[in-house]
Amino acid sequence: MADPSTPEPTKTETAIAEVGKISRQLTQDGFEHEYLGVDASGVEILKVDGSFLIPFCTALYAYGFNYLQCQGAYDVGPGAELVSMYQLIKVDDNSDRPEEVRVKVFLARENPTVPSVYWIWKTADWQERESYDMYGIIYEGHPNLKRLLMPEDWIGWPMRKDYISPDFYELQDAY
Repeated sequence: MADPSTPEPTKTETAIAEVGKISRQLTQDGFEHEYLGVDASGVEILKVDGSFLIPFCTALYAYGFNYLQCQGAYDVGPGAELVSMYQLIKVDDNSDRPEEVRVKVFLARENPTVPSVYWIWKTADWQERESYDMYGIIYEGHPNLKRLLMPEDWIGWPMRKDYISPDFYELQDAY
């Protein structure tokens, strides 16, 4: 039975207690973000504003997240936001299971632009190109942002949920 003289924790106090270790460290160091919880594997998910992505990722790199395992994108729904996400891993020799964190940037569908993390993690090169090719997200500062899977003259972004597939595509200069 609860002691009636002990006050119930406020919603803010409860939320602070539930925030993950990486999120807590970033908050203490002054890096604004939103904690979105953990996935089924226990990986912290952090939401950051696109204009703040580079300093945020630079801090994570300084914390030891030296490997970009995956950069990808997805469409929340027709007319909704697009998301660019980054799965980061702290690779070191001292742990059996590397520490992981996922960073998400929610972008307006009309102008989905976010800075490229290529200059922090070179593995972002083709991964950002694929996200550009399939979703139309523009990665500012990417050294070679062009179509990767679709023909260069393809119109539209095939993985968007509101994409309408053309009836045909005519190959020109195929030989």
